[in-house]
Amino acid sequence: MTQQLILGQTLGFAADPFHAPIEEAAQHQTRGGVLREAGKIAAIGAADDVRAAHPDAAVTDYGDALISAGFVDAHVHYPQTGIIASWGKRLIDWLNLYTFPEEARFGDAGYAAEVAARYLDLALDHGTTSMASYCTIHSASVDAFFEAAAARGMRVVAGKTCMDRDTAPETLRDTAQGAYDASAALIARWHGVGRAGYAITPRFSPTSTPAQLEALGALWAENPDVLMQTHLSEQVDEIEWVRGLYPQARDYLDTYEAYGLLGARGVYGHAIHLEPREKDRLREVGAGLVHCPTSNTFIGSGLFDLMGLAAAGQRVGLATDTGGGSSFSMLRTMAAAYEVAQLSGHAVHPAQLWWLATEGAARVLHLDGVVGALRVGAEADLVVLDLASTPAIAQRSARADDIWGAVFPTIMMGDDRAVRDVWVHGARRQ
Repeated sequence: MTQQLILGQTLGFAADPFHAPIEEAAQHQTRGGVLREAGKIAAIGAADDVRAAHPDAAVTDYGDALISAGFVDAHVHYPQTGIIASWGKRLIDWLNLYTFPEEARFGDAGYAAEVAARYLDLALDHGTTSMASYCTIHSASVDAFFEAAAARGMRVVAGKTCMDRDTAPETLRDTAQGAYDASAALIARWHGVGRAGYAITPRFSPTSTPAQLEALGALWAENPDVLMQTHLSEQVDEIEWVRGLYPQARDYLDTYEAYGLLGARGVYGHAIHLEPREKDRLREVGAGLVHCPTSNTFIGSGLFDLMGLAAAGQRVGLATDTGGGSSFSMLRTMAAAYEVAQLSGHAVHPAQLWWLATEGAARVLHLDGVVGALRVGAEADLVVLDLASTPAIAQRSARADDIWGAVFPTIMMGDDRAVRDVWVHGARRQ
């Protein structure tokens, strides 16, 4: 069986740097080697040691470029690729003016396939090798995404977005039973096939009736190994909207909890304005929270309490939230997470940012140790980064005293030009 040895600097993690000293959590080799075999990482260590142990392996040497696990984006809307960076609206207006008209086009399977291919290529251009995506209400949009990902060998999670309330346009509404039936059929067709995983996907409680949420909660109970993804407490006016639609609910989270949509495999995007009970319940069940900093600033949603939630033991991952988020790049997303935390009085360490974009996001998606990890047994999804990709970055990184001083300028100023190469399931992207 062919072995491939990839050489360069390597950066991975032995522990969560939010809960362990950075020097113990992070694993950096100035001259390291990653051996891939049969789509997985078979060995990792000092370059000379791995090379001596596997003398017959083919070698790709990236010099002083940095080899990392590929980035994992825990919350995206691939159908919004074409409307990214649209001007001037907050959440509810954004949905009505930009999102819903664009998503209505995905009843055309050919259009869905075109956008899915474009989105995945853009993600790979930026070093993102796995993501969890919302699709549209159209089953064809889900098929298109999974088919495009399979053609590229990518591990992805996705689901049909479900909306049956008249707060969504008639052209984008299904029914409680229709959402259940279509989602069940998609689970049977895609979940666990190749590198595909399914997520039951109510958009958020304002666009679903209690009957639909109850039906999707029942579907999740019948398929406990799938994920459930939705939105939670993104904007203050959204929360007021939810209160008006669900007057009996204790809080926003209760609109999901009451219908069986709270659990360890639940993935809740944004989670900015959480109440104490919500924080307690999310932590108790081990749910995943997804920080979407470029979206939160672009749409004016608020400041996610990254350091407070992480310190309290919440599972947190990082995401672009394409296309409410204003970038396809997880580097830019890390930079935004740093800036948002600074506004709350915290300077997030580069190791913590990198972990959020790799292992943290993978953990939220219950893919920890599968993707997002530079360790033996993980799938060989890798990104190779030039830490001097532009003159501005190069002159700053040249002054670095350690790996973090070298990496941080790329976090803050890097983009797709920093991505030298990408490997997906052990295959070098062509």
